[in-house]
This record gives sequence, structure tokens and C-alpha cells, in this order.
Amino acid sequence: MPTVLFSAPYMIPFVERFRPILEQHGINLIVAEVRERLDEENILKYAGQFDGAICGDDQFTARAIAACAPRLKVISKWGTGIDSIDQDAAARFAVKIGRTLNAFTLPVADTVMGYILAFARRHPEMDREIKSGKWEKIPGKALHETVLGIVGVGNIGKAVTRRARAFGMTVLGTDIVEIDQVFIAETGIRMTDLGTLMTQADFISLNCDLNPTSYHLVNPSTLSLVKSSAIVINTARGPIVDEEALIAALTAEKIGGAALDVFEVEPLPNNSPLLKMDNVMLAPHNANSSPAAWERVHWNTIKNLLDGLGIAYNDQELYHA
Repeated sequence: MPTVLFSAPYMIPFVERFRPILEQHGINLIVAEVRERLDEENILKYAGQFDGAICGDDQFTARAIAACAPRLKVISKWGTGIDSIDQDAAARFAVKIGRTLNAFTLPVADTVMGYILAFARRHPEMDREIKSGKWEKIPGKALHETVLGIVGVGNIGKAVTRRARAFGMTVLGTDIVEIDQVFIAETGIRMTDLGTLMTQADFISLNCDLNPTSYHLVNPSTLSLVKSSAIVINTARGPIVDEEALIAALTAEKIGGAALDVFEVEPLPNNSPLLKMDNVMLAPHNANSSPAAWERVHWNTIKNLLDGLGIAYNDQELYHA
């Protein structure tokens, strides 16, 4: 009977719901203690004990995969991003990787627009002021007066573009791959280079994958280009932003603010200066929040696990469990 390391934090609270279908297919579970993700050392504690993994952003490094092989056959990632998995090592040791493409496009795009509206209309500030006993009219901006820069025009970047254009925003985009001309014609997005985007945008939304070209893409050099009123929004991956550089820019009022759903270290340390900044909105890596999306990803993650282990199943039975 195969054994599976079960460490996806969004699924663990409902493990008893999933256990029967997995046991029905002959699978034993090791349910890990995890808050956000397992690091390399924690994975190594389980090395040699499991044939497959259902995980979140666990750090399946080359060392971890080598230690878990040859028994490990599949890593089924809850969600889309697999930057925490060493894909070259997985290929070397014939470990399959499963994920759900386009898993959270709509809720993440909605989250980006929520941040844009909050900063443009200054709702958090007005709420704080009136609750403190002040009656002061704080000026905001209409979205059609602003420019949105989208870094990474993939599925989420495209969804953000469509929402922003519905509000009348001017949208700039940049990407390392060529974007479909039909989409450009449909939305009116203007593709440009990163420097131009950083210089002209009032809102900068990071929607790219984490890879060697995007690591610390927002850094002292690129931050030096932005308007002093610009807002940086990161709902992608924490390490895309050099957090120290962002904090320095915010402290020096070289940028207007930031909305961060992801961080270089998660959970965000209690001593982070970001926690005391009024011009920053923070969330606990939760832009994907959507019961419907979560449900689809839960079952697709199980499907990918079964596929990777070579276990036959009935689609109707699986998705209606």
C-alpha cells in the first residue's frame, strides 16, 4: 500500500473528508504538522517513508528529492506555482510533478482590483480617521485617471487587465514572453519594457512567476524609477520583491505604498517594519481565497496524486466524494 505525505495547509483541516477516498484506493496517510510549508529539513525527517506527496509550497529541494528517492514517485502540488520544487532534480529521479493550472486566476485578479480601489479611493484612511473622531474629506482618485502597470501578463495578468480596462484605467504590460496580439487588440494594453512601466505606472501589479529572471525584480534600482505616489501590489511570490529595499523606499516616502499578500519569509516575522506602516496593506498569502476554486483544486490535487502513483479511479466518484 502506498503512503502519502499530506502537508497541504489548505487541505489539512479537511483531511477526514479526503481520507476515505484515499484509503479506498489503498493509500496510507502521514499527516504532517505544518503551518505554512515544510522546509527542507522537515521533509528530510520523512525521507524514505512516503511514495507520494500532497503539498503546498513545501521546499522540495534537490537534496530533499534525492533523499526521498527512489521511493518517491509523485509530488502533487496544491495550486499552480511549483517554484519551491527543484524540477531538474525531480526529472533526474523520475518524480512526477502535478499541479492545477489556472487555479486561482479569478480570485487573485479580484484581490488586485480590491487593493487598487482601496488605495485610489483611500477607504482604509478614511475609516481610521472617522473612527478616531475626525471628519476630514480625504481626496481620492478615479481609476480612469490612473495608469496600471502589470508585470507578467499570464492568466492572472490578463484577468487583471480586463478588470482594469472596465474601470477605464490605462494599462501597461511587460513580460519576458510575447503576448498574443489578439489579447492586446482586445484590451488595449500597451506592452512595454520594465523601466518604462515602473516610471509611468500609478499602480504596479506583480503577476509573474518566480524564476531566475524575476527574483528581486523589485529592487533598489527599479524602485528608484517609480513615482513617489506609486503603489506596489504583490500577489505573486514574495521573493519577487527585495523586501529590505521596499521597506527603505516606503520609509523614505519614495513610493506611495504597498499591498502585499506574499513575503520573502512566511509567516511574516513579528518584527517586520511593514506591520507598523499605515501606507501598507498586508494579507497572509490569501489572495486565492475562493470556496469554489479551493474545492476544484482539492480534488484535482488528489487526481494528480493518483495519476502519479498509477492508481485507476472513477472521475465521477472522485469529484463527488
